[in-house]
Amino acid sequence: MIVLSGADVVLSDRVLSPATIVIDDDTIVAIEPGARAPDAGGNALHVALGGYLIVPGFIDVHVHGVSGLDVLDGPGAVRAIAELLPRWGVTAFCPTTVACSPTALASLFEDIAGIRTGGHVTGARVLPAHLESNFIAADYRGAQPLACLRQPPADARAVLLSRPGDSSRLGRGQVSPESRATPVLRPVAQVDANSYTAGDLLATIGAHRADVGIVTLASELEGGLDLVRALSQAGIRVSLGHSGATYDQAIAAIEAGARHATHLFNRMRTMSHREPGLAGAVLASDEIAAELICDGVHVHPAALRIAIAAKGANRIMAITDGTAGSGLPRGAKATLGGYPITVADTALLDDGTVAGTVLTMDRVFAALASTAGASLVDAALMCATTPARELGLQGLGVIAPGSKADLAVLDANFRVRQTWLGGVMVFSEQ
Repeated sequence: MIVLSGADVVLSDRVLSPATIVIDDDTIVAIEPGARAPDAGGNALHVALGGYLIVPGFIDVHVHGVSGLDVLDGPGAVRAIAELLPRWGVTAFCPTTVACSPTALASLFEDIAGIRTGGHVTGARVLPAHLESNFIAADYRGAQPLACLRQPPADARAVLLSRPGDSSRLGRGQVSPESRATPVLRPVAQVDANSYTAGDLLATIGAHRADVGIVTLASELEGGLDLVRALSQAGIRVSLGHSGATYDQAIAAIEAGARHATHLFNRMRTMSHREPGLAGAVLASDEIAAELICDGVHVHPAALRIAIAAKGANRIMAITDGTAGSGLPRGAKATLGGYPITVADTALLDDGTVAGTVLTMDRVFAALASTAGASLVDAALMCATTPARELGLQGLGVIAPGSKADLAVLDANFRVRQTWLGGVMVFSEQ
């Protein structure tokens, strides 16, 4: 038994202050008002946390890397990133790609599958991948490599479902001690535009679809709506993004099965009162949940508040869109899918193009609770509860009896002091 005593605890509907969380094995078994004195019999590990805040462990559905590592760096990279992320309160994440070759995707999927098939907890839970896919609009690609973009194939459903995914990989495995290793970094090089087809990409996704959680695409492309339907039927969550879709085109995609929007407002048609575009469709539709980048650069704080007011915290997923530059000092060099980036207020390609962020999830939570004016409850909803619910993660993203003991302990400045994953302290800052 583990007793976390005396902290302010953020529940799904209120902050209990002070409170005690009782953990048995990997599960929260009780939440009690007030602080609990240490057990005189020594039958439980007592951790005094007076003056701290406990929130559900953060779940980042859109993160490319951290601390110099990118998920496409090669075998071992995802494992190493999983080991690092608890430093910033992250207990589960979707390894996120830029557009790349089928070979690079297959390597990533094999890396993810090898981690997710089980083991003792030592790093953040590795969820199925988020693909910022090859099927996006060239004019809205941002830092995505133009040579990798493709039009959806006419036979998307047949190609995608031609090979069964491995359902044995659907369990929520974690990084195991025996699988810890120094990553073998092999940056993804620029590929020959003629070396693979859209069909090759979809066949790779189909063969590994148990390890694919989210696919971002531009539904207005020719064949885009059919691709939305095909992916949805294959059990893959479709996200609309990097897209010039009009309002009507976006609504058609939502009706076809899209349920997610990638970094709302960024790399999509500018919203206006006469043509709301994709952003307007997302704000107006209850069926779709939206990612929001909370760094004060990608989205103005006023726009953050507008989006949260329009959709509610239960339909917003706060994300980092973090890169290998996250956690590095200003001016540091890193890569995104093999392409050089520099750490500034955000991540930048050599030509100045914005290429993701340098955010970590603790700073996302802090921005929501301060700049955006969200309550602690709503900030926790957006950083943990809503992502968990949208991805169908049972027992994660909430502090409640019966849920997994995935927790972040924050100080008064919202800095992470401890991270607990499945009842194991996986990070502690003394």
